[in-house]
Amino acid sequence: MSKLDQIKSMTTVVSDTGDIDSIKKYKPTDATTNPSLIFAAAQKPQYKHIVEDAINYSKKKASTKEEQLVLMMDKLFVSFGVEILKIVPGRVSTEVDARLSFDIEGSIEKARTFIKLYEEMGISRERILIKLSSTWEGAQAALQLEKEGIHCNMTLLFSLPQAIACAEVKATLISPFVGRILDWYKKSEGVDKYAPEKDPGVISVKQIYDYYKKFGYKTQIMGASFRNTDEIIELAGCDLLTIAPALLEELMQAEGPVVRKLDPKLAQQAKIEKIHLDEKTFRFQLNENAMATEKLSEGIRKFAEDAKKLEQYIVTTFQL
Repeated sequence: MSKLDQIKSMTTVVSDTGDIDSIKKYKPTDATTNPSLIFAAAQKPQYKHIVEDAINYSKKKASTKEEQLVLMMDKLFVSFGVEILKIVPGRVSTEVDARLSFDIEGSIEKARTFIKLYEEMGISRERILIKLSSTWEGAQAALQLEKEGIHCNMTLLFSLPQAIACAEVKATLISPFVGRILDWYKKSEGVDKYAPEKDPGVISVKQIYDYYKKFGYKTQIMGASFRNTDEIIELAGCDLLTIAPALLEELMQAEGPVVRKLDPKLAQQAKIEKIHLDEKTFRFQLNENAMATEKLSEGIRKFAEDAKKLEQYIVTTFQL
């Protein structure tokens, strides 16, 4: 068995891409998208029809240019999701605009819009995960959405306080960003590389995994943003892992044993104290973590920037 097949036997593998062709190749259970991935995919000739369909839809449904642009983006994200769902047996994650990261009501309304568009195209909300930034406001939006049966994937997550806040509101899924944590520590500590078991991103996910399993949280953990296959193998046994096509290819070609590293039975034996968070405690603990504070802010800026780039690309290229 390849290393990818072995990982699939103990972890749900998710494809981290907007490229439909690569999803067909690696046969993941689920798939995730974000503005950066959709921006990259939308520029490829084979997906031009998806962009044009979103533009035509928005022109029929909205009157002003501003309304058309907003609806076009929503329809585009959903249309990519629908195409992906024709391939994967599970779920697709669709991301709320990062510019709403500190807007509870705006995030809720955007999520409802996505679900309405999916349902118009015959897709049940059970197959959709709405991605929200793991801010305090994002968690509060998830609290309401989960009550409505709209399942949430909390993204841009870099720390235990963020993970706890998301679990307390019963979010369906969290996506801790392994590779971006590694990036920060390499730069901060002037280190070129870490042994896989000492990788700060890997350690962060293991800490969250142990905490969740120890205290019986139902929220699932999906390691994300990997820089190398060692990080992935070190997290074998995690609930889910979302992996970019290049690393999926590497794992598919690799052979050798993969040992389960994360196990709920072992986590329940861990000596961990429960942490009680309110808004003030969350904000202070997040602020105390320089890495998480910086990477969260940077991630929100980057996703917001790519959303704006995508808008500009479509306005310029397709004369919206």
